[in-house]
Amino acid sequence: MKNIIVYIFVVVLFSSCNYFTLKKEESKIVARVNTAYLYEKDLAKVVTNGVSKQDSTLLVNNYINNWVKQQLLLSKAELNLADKVDKFDDLVKKYKEDLYINSYKEAVVKEYLNTEITDKDIEDFYAKNNENFKLNEELLKLKFVKVANNYADKKELVKLFKSSKKEDLESLKSDKLFLQSYHLNDSIWIKYTDLISKVPVLKILDKKELLKNGKFIQKEDSLSLYLVTIKKVLNRNEIAPKSYITPTVKQLILHQRKLLLLKNIEETLIDDAQKKEQFEIY
Repeated sequence: MKNIIVYIFVVVLFSSCNYFTLKKEESKIVARVNTAYLYEKDLAKVVTNGVSKQDSTLLVNNYINNWVKQQLLLSKAELNLADKVDKFDDLVKKYKEDLYINSYKEAVVKEYLNTEITDKDIEDFYAKNNENFKLNEELLKLKFVKVANNYADKKELVKLFKSSKKEDLESLKSDKLFLQSYHLNDSIWIKYTDLISKVPVLKILDKKELLKNGKFIQKEDSLSLYLVTIKKVLNRNEIAPKSYITPTVKQLILHQRKLLLLKNIEETLIDDAQKKEQFEIY
């Protein structure tokens, strides 16, 4: 019955050609729960331009019913949790204060934080803190390719792959259409776990035997041929290379700058307030 009444109201409301362009002084009561009231003007935010009459009716109908349910739940909660009112009021006050303060801090950081990070900034930070950048897993520089097991000229592929000549690498790159998976830039550090995920056949090999500088591996399974050359290995607890850790260093530099900026602003705020005698501590 309640839904029918709400629907009738909505139909009447939409009979106007300016659905929600209602003046505040003309706003009527739509629903009531105890001493809480919902007005026509409150519904103006529910429907946006371009929404059909049928969809608008559904949106408004749902909004009203949800408002009623929420008010009933709120009323029941206030009745049964009356002993917690002071606690909840304190929490609301604290949340409001934190919301204001954090929003202000975010605005200040956005306005004044220096986000330009030079190579020297990275170098200095890395030099001072590199002991904090010890690896928790192995890093590798390597090349690998994966091709179908029935690849036409495996010997030529192995020859090109093992070669250090630039033209052979270019020939290998030009053959990418036949490569199911590959990583040919051996100047980039990657994780050992990433290698294993891309070349799962390596899981059967002894890890110590695999992780050696200059190691070449040729393995096949029922579907594919895998070629891997390990150029360089960094083991656990070794210092992470700067090139690998640079994104993290940048984040840490920005975080330090943010903390320093906020600290300076707080100190300036207190100094100014003291000079203007805006506060006293008794």
